[in-house]
Amino acid sequence: MSGIFTIAVHALVYLNHRQATLSSEELSENICTNPARVRKVMAMLHRAGLVEVRPGKHGGYRFALDPSGVTLLRICKAVETPPVPAGWRSGEIDAPCLVASGMAGVMEQVRDSLNAACYERLSSITVAGIDHILFGASREETR
Repeated sequence: MSGIFTIAVHALVYLNHRQATLSSEELSENICTNPARVRKVMAMLHRAGLVEVRPGKHGGYRFALDPSGVTLLRICKAVETPPVPAGWRSGEIDAPCLVASGMAGVMEQVRDSLNAACYERLSSITVAGIDHILFGASREETR
């Protein structure tokens, strides 16, 4: 999983928990990263319709959707980062050795298979589900 995806999920869960408009500075303190990085991720979430933005000195971000309807798959697609990213390709397609010429293609198949499995799993996890894991029945007590 990428850092961008982790920031996005963390921000949405925190915004849902707080039920408030929060600045990138407030979010970054809870996420433990810098506000510029948070703003970059929040812009992606805004473009995907996952957060509302209130401009101005007292502005910030607000999660106004039903948390039980927002899956981690939707968040993953919003930040355009696959769970298992493409990386370095080994070998050479024109090499006479079958290992050297075929390994990159085999590894792409493995990566695609892993991403398909991840997407399926991410489609069953919601912001509300993570909230429940974190807070259980005592959610109201922690606000």
